Amino acid sequence: MIILLTACFFLSGSLMFSYWLGLLGKKNLKAVGDGNPGALNLWKANGYKYGIAGVLLDFLKGYLPLLWIMGSDYGQGFFIIPLALAPIAGHAFSPFLKGKGGKAIAVTFGVWSALTGFEVSLAYAVILALFMAVNRSIFKNRYKSAQSDGLQVVSGMLLLSVYVSIRPFPAAIFWVWLGNFSILVFKHRFELKAWLKRSLGKGN
Repeated sequence: MIILLTACFFLSGSLMFSYWLGLLGKKNLKAVGDGNPGALNLWKANGYKYGIAGVLLDFLKGYLPLLWIMGSDYGQGFFIIPLALAPIAGHAFSPFLKGKGGKAIAVTFGVWSALTGFEVSLAYAVILALFMAVNRSIFKNRYKSAQSDGLQVVSGMLLLSVYVSIRPFPAAIFWVWLGNFSILVFKHRFELKAWLKRSLGKGN
């Protein structure tokens, strides 16, 4: 049963709503901005109404499946690890886009909202907001780029591990965080490499 549920949750995550909404609005998100088929590029390409719809749908495909099983035996213990990571992996490696899915940010918020009653997702949102405020305060708009955005997303998730560790969550929650962090690092690997290369170049 756990295998079947994991497959279903992966399928839920793999539904590329933002990409399909972009096509509905006659925009191919693969050709917009950094080519990410996610809600942010949908917002850029088709406006805020499409963007909000994309964010909401991408959030819900992570939130609803987890919410459905949270009161059951499958929402307890280590069963939760593959079930929580499946929607995130589904979005990141969607078979509908030949394994080249989105960066899994909205679905990440959906999963953590269901897992922790919005607690961890709110903490992550606060961390990202603080990073954004510091970046704008120190660097103004000089480093507003896909590289800085990727760095903030990954660094924010890394810092979130501190919050997850000090809260009295079950041990399985930390493993969900580790899997989520690994997927975000992989999906932002090009931005991180570009940022690292730029930083090392300035040090020479």
